[in-house]
Formats: sequence, structure tokens, C-alpha cells
Amino acid sequence: MAWTDERVEELKKLWSEGLSASQIAKQLGGVTRNAVIGKVHRLGLSGRATPSRPARRPAKPSRPRTTTASIEPVRTARPAPSAPAAPLTAPMEPAVLPSGEFATVLTLKDSMCKWPIGDPSQSSFRFCGRKTGASAAYCDAHANMAYQPSQKRRRTGEATAALNSITATRRYNF
Repeated sequence: MAWTDERVEELKKLWSEGLSASQIAKQLGGVTRNAVIGKVHRLGLSGRATPSRPARRPAKPSRPRTTTASIEPVRTARPAPSAPAAPLTAPMEPAVLPSGEFATVLTLKDSMCKWPIGDPSQSSFRFCGRKTGASAAYCDAHANMAYQPSQKRRRTGEATAALNSITATRRYNF
């Protein structure tokens, strides 16, 4: 299908009326939506009189929200900060093997601590080599350093009150 002068004029008229490209393609016949969009861009038609969106339906009236304004936020006393735990110290010197050497990658066994000591790029790099428990990677001292329990997030009193307020509101709004 070729774009004749009459069809181009019809396209311009329909475009200025605010019809969509697919609506124009249906009215013109023999062209696709993309062909209409391409021709509109080549012609430089940008402004539109009105949008081609369907009329909006009136919004349904929403149910009245039940509020819990009478509920007072719960005030909790802030816990006293606990003293920081003493840093765990592990034996920094690696264990000496019966052969008089230190544990290396080549001499590590399943029952030896695999905690690295030193810089791997240095020749003095070693592993702890101390005795471990059954199927453990590290000795007790290094395991305490490696596997620290996660602490629960501490919230301030205001944050706790706000969260309690939101939770109470959600219970009543279905």
C-alpha cells in the first residue's frame, strides 16, 4: 500500500483528532499500526489535540477506614547498653608438628586447624595446625573467631512504638 496524498491528509486529520495509531490503521485499511507510527514520525506530527485514552470510570467509594487512634503507642524502656564482649584471642603461634615443621597446605590433615596465619605470598605463611573436633575446620579458639552468632537488630523505643502502631492498625484493616 502506498501513501497517497489523500491518505496522508486523512492520517493528519485523524492524528489531530487524537485517534491512536491502531485506530487510524483500522480506518485507513491496508496499513499496520507500526506503519502509521512511522509515517507520523516522518511527517513530524507530534502535537495531538486530545489523548486517545478511554474515558475514566468514576472511582468507587472506598470503605471507611477504621483507625486505632485510641490506642496509645507502647513505650518501652531502652535497654542499657551491655558492656562489649572481650575480644576472643586465639593462639597466634601455629602448632609445631612432630616433624618440627609448621602446618602447610601439603601437611594439613582433616583433624588439623586450617586457620591461615600470615601473608600467603610470603614464605613464612602457615596454618594453625592445632587439633580440631570431629569434622571441624578450626580449633576451638579460631572457631570462636570465625563463627560468631548474629545479634538481633536493636531498635530504639520510638521505632518499636511506631512498628507496634502499624501492626495494630493492620490487624483491623482487612
